[in-house]
Amino acid sequence: MYRLMVTGRFAAAHNLRNFNGRCEALHGHNWKVEVVVQGNQLDRADLLMDFGELKKLMNQAMDRLDHCHLNEITPFDQVNPSSEQIAKYLFETIGQGLPEHVSMYSVSAWESDDSRATYLGD
Repeated sequence: MYRLMVTGRFAAAHNLRNFNGRCEALHGHNWKVEVVVQGNQLDRADLLMDFGELKKLMNQAMDRLDHCHLNEITPFDQVNPSSEQIAKYLFETIGQGLPEHVSMYSVSAWESDDSRATYLGD
């Protein structure tokens, strides 16, 4: 089994509904995202997939979130834009563009240097 990992960043504002704490107020983060994919089969160049292609998929997914109020965009107008839900959203969105022989392993969404949530899929 091979695993590849890429990281990226985006900035966004959000507020957590039904939280009853300071994070219920509008605030922002400089998010760090870590994407891990996996697979058993290498291509003709002996790569699981090109890092550049994986970064492109990650950046396309993050571009929709960058410099936005997350609560105002789908699906976060219905579900809380928590680190957990952001990781899940990116996992599902990036996964749609992967080559057939590559699958998502995990996505971690860091909202600060020492706080992250990781989604591993179902």
